[in-house]
Amino acid sequence: MSNLRNSRIGLVAAMALIALIISACGGAAKPTATAVPPTTAPTTAPAAVASEAATAAATAAATTAATAAPTSAATQAALPPGTIRLQSKWVVQAQFAGYYEALAKGYYKDMGLDVTILPGGPDITPEQVVASGGAEFGIDWLPSLLSSREHGAKLVNVSQVFARSGMREVSFTDKNIKTVTDLKGKKVGVWTGGNEFELYAALVKNNLDPKNSSDVDIQAQPFDMSDLLSGSFDAAAAMTYNEYAQILEANNPKTSKPYTPEELNVIDFNTVGTAMLEDGIFANAEWLAKPGNEDVAVKFIAASLKGWIYCRDNMADCVKTVLDQGPTLGQGHQTWQMNEINKLIWPNTLGIGLMDPAAYQQTADIALKYAVITKAPDKDAYRTDLAEKAVKLLTDAGIDVKGANFAASVVTLQDGGKSATVADASATMEATTAATMAATP
Repeated sequence: MSNLRNSRIGLVAAMALIALIISACGGAAKPTATAVPPTTAPTTAPAAVASEAATAAATAAATTAATAAPTSAATQAALPPGTIRLQSKWVVQAQFAGYYEALAKGYYKDMGLDVTILPGGPDITPEQVVASGGAEFGIDWLPSLLSSREHGAKLVNVSQVFARSGMREVSFTDKNIKTVTDLKGKKVGVWTGGNEFELYAALVKNNLDPKNSSDVDIQAQPFDMSDLLSGSFDAAAAMTYNEYAQILEANNPKTSKPYTPEELNVIDFNTVGTAMLEDGIFANAEWLAKPGNEDVAVKFIAASLKGWIYCRDNMADCVKTVLDQGPTLGQGHQTWQMNEINKLIWPNTLGIGLMDPAAYQQTADIALKYAVITKAPDKDAYRTDLAEKAVKLLTDAGIDVKGANFAASVVTLQDGGKSATVADASATMEATTAATMAATP
């Protein structure tokens, strides 16, 4: 879990305990032979629905024990050669499908690596696990990594997998909130404790003061979309791959049918210019400095990226791989999530896994402006040489690392997110065009 979310972690755990008592939709995920039994962004802690949070809290102790045992540098050094532990950001879900697919397809094994994926949870901070030697690699948002470095952790981003932010501000069309300036005078929900800064930067950029309630009434948002759905908030934060789907899984009381995207307005912080980088792979710089470990890192990154490339081209297979791990959320929600995660990665003009210096600087500048960090990060916060070598391994094998022709599928959620239909984007466009032409006199 991100250091930026420490103030929310306690709330997540509290909600989870309540959910265990009052909700029957939770339940521990099934252990598998390829990963430690699961324990959610911002991925996703703020993205967790009640049942997911319940599962995370109920099984956090098991995962914490599994990750806490090998915490010393001596233990890490004693691991057999090629043994790698990846500390995930949150519980098993399609947000991490590329890594699970690389494991299932044997991509890590092909590189001579024996990889174990350690699911995250509300009591697990990936940076702490990696810094203490409990894992060789971790996944988290870049602002959290920068904050950990400022507090003394010798961590470095070695591959930036997500090229775009999944954070959005969502409202119903009857609120007429189409742009950031339309938030003036509105009651606006957002996850606090470190997840509010994309919104804050967008407001300031448009001459609105997030600290001035006469400009915009900022409300601390719970870990679901209940306040937006009830009308308590005019707008609310949502990750494209989770909370946005939660809205579409809910019924409109006026129609008794699920909400549709046409009933929503969405503010995209990537378009606004205040997005911050999310899931990236990081490692301990001291571990990387040991003989042979840079080569191991290149192999791990290459296999991981190959997994994501497979998920780009074979979404259904990757959803099945995730479902085989026993996640709390079902096929429909995972299918939606996989499609949306692909959109955050593809297309990639630099090549998957390579840090965009401009996106890095934007993230660092916003983190500094809003005191996530107190000084500009040094040049060692990220390195590209390892990812560049990994990408070269893939391109030399004839693998497309940019996905220039990527087109996301059209996913329609059904039965409250339990299932979903998937249509090819080009086929959907052709059908829509044909219907429009047929209706035209």
